[in-house]
Amino acid sequence: MAEEDLEATGTETLTTSEPEEQEKLLDLQVQVAAPSACERHVTVTVSRGDIDRYLDNAYSELMPGANVPGFRIGRAPRKIVETKFKKEVGEQIKGSLLLDSLSQISEQQSFTAISEPDLNLDAIEIPAEGPMTFEFDIEVRPEFDMPKWKGIKLERPVREFEKADIDQHLEKMLTRFGQLVPFEGTAAVGDYVTTNITSSHGGTQLESEKEVVLRIREKLSFHDGEIAGFAKLMEGVKTGDRRTAELQLMQGAPNESLRGEKISVEFEVLEVKKLKLPELTEEFLEEMGSFQSEGELRDAIKANLQRQLEYEQQQKIRTQISALLTKSADWELPPGLLKRQSARELERSVMELRRAGFSEAELRARENVLRQNSAASTARSLKEHFILERIAEEESIEAEEGDFEKEIFLMAMQSGESPRRVRAQHVVQQVASRLAAAVPAVRLRACQAREARMTGITRSVRSWYSA
Repeated sequence: MAEEDLEATGTETLTTSEPEEQEKLLDLQVQVAAPSACERHVTVTVSRGDIDRYLDNAYSELMPGANVPGFRIGRAPRKIVETKFKKEVGEQIKGSLLLDSLSQISEQQSFTAISEPDLNLDAIEIPAEGPMTFEFDIEVRPEFDMPKWKGIKLERPVREFEKADIDQHLEKMLTRFGQLVPFEGTAAVGDYVTTNITSSHGGTQLESEKEVVLRIREKLSFHDGEIAGFAKLMEGVKTGDRRTAELQLMQGAPNESLRGEKISVEFEVLEVKKLKLPELTEEFLEEMGSFQSEGELRDAIKANLQRQLEYEQQQKIRTQISALLTKSADWELPPGLLKRQSARELERSVMELRRAGFSEAELRARENVLRQNSAASTARSLKEHFILERIAEEESIEAEEGDFEKEIFLMAMQSGESPRRVRAQHVVQQVASRLAAAVPAVRLRACQAREARMTGITRSVRSWYSA
C-alpha cells in the first residue's frame, strides 16, 4: 500500500481511570487508503490480546451452561468445553470483534461515511495465533474547502398573472375532463392521434406498442429520450398515414448497449381525434371541487399559478445557489453511488413538484425530462448535498419540531388529499427518510436566501408553465 495513500496509520491504545464504568477500547491498527475523493479502503488489524480477551469472556459466559456428554451441565473442564465449542465461539467473537471495531473506527476516524461498509464476512477468520486482519471499502463524504455563500447575488422570476394566463391554465384543466371524438379530416397541432409505435435499430425491431394515444405537440417525451419537432412531423396526418422520426437515446437509457445511439421510431396513424371540452355548468363546477361559480374557479386557478410561480422561484434560487456552491467541486463521484442515488433524486424532485401543486399529468411530463437528465442532476445534487451538510453543521441548522408535519400539510393541501393519507403514502414509499434530509436543506436555503441580495426578473408564464 502506497505511503501517500494512507490517511491514518498506527495503533491507538486508550486507558480509563474508571474501567468498571467504561468498556476497554480495542487495540487497533487502522490504515486508510483513498482511491478517490469519495472512496476509502480500510485495513484493520485487531491485536492478539483483544482476540484472547474476547475468547476468554465468551468461554467464561458459556461455562456455567455448557452441555457436554459425560458431564453434568456446567461441570465439564474448560479445555473440553473450548474444544467442543471452538467453531461456535469463534463465529460469535468474530461478529463481536467486527461490530466493535467498526463502531470504534467510525468514532475515531476523520471521514464521514455515507454508505455501509462493503465487507466480505466469509473471508474473515479468527486465527489460531497472531492478530486478525480484515479489509473493507466504504463511501465517504469528500473533503473540500468551503465556498463563500453569504452576501451572494440572486435573481428570481416575478410576474403578475393576467386573464390570458388563467384562460390557458383553465383550458389545460378542462382537457382532463374532455372527451376525445373521432375526426375524419387531417390532424392539427393540439389534436390527438391513436397510433401503433414501432422502434428499431439497424433494421432490428426493438419494441412495438399498439393503440397509443398521443397529443400532437412540439415535443414528444419518452422515458429514455425525446423527439423534437413532433408537431411538424404529425401535422396534417390522417388515418392510414405513417411517419418516421429519429430518436437519440440518452446516456442513462435502460438498454446499456444502445445508450447514445440513434434509433428509428415509426408512427402508424389509426385514428385522428379532436378534444371536446366540457361546459362550465353548475354540476361540473361542483364536480371540479365544489366551486360556486366560474369566478371562484378562476380565483383558485390563479392561486395555484401563484404557488407554481413560488416553486419556480425556489428552484431558480436553488439553481443559483447550487451553481455557486458546486463551482469548484471537481471531485469525481463513485458510479455505484450515482446509480443508487438517481432513483432517490427523481423521487425528491417529483415530491417537490407535487408540493407545488402540479397536476399528475404535468408531473408525468416533467418526470420524463427529469429522468433524461438524471445522471448529471444526480451528480450535481450529491455535491450540493455534501456542501449543504457541511454548512448546516457549521451553522447548527437542524429540522425543528413541526417542520415535517408542515411539509406533509402543504403537500396535502396542494394535492387535495387528507394529511393522514399523504403521510401514509409517503411512509409506504419510504419517503420519510428523504423528508428528514430535505427539511434541513429547505431551511438552509432559506437562510442562504436571507443572506443574499435578491433581484427580480420578469418571466413569461409560458417559459416555465409548459408540460
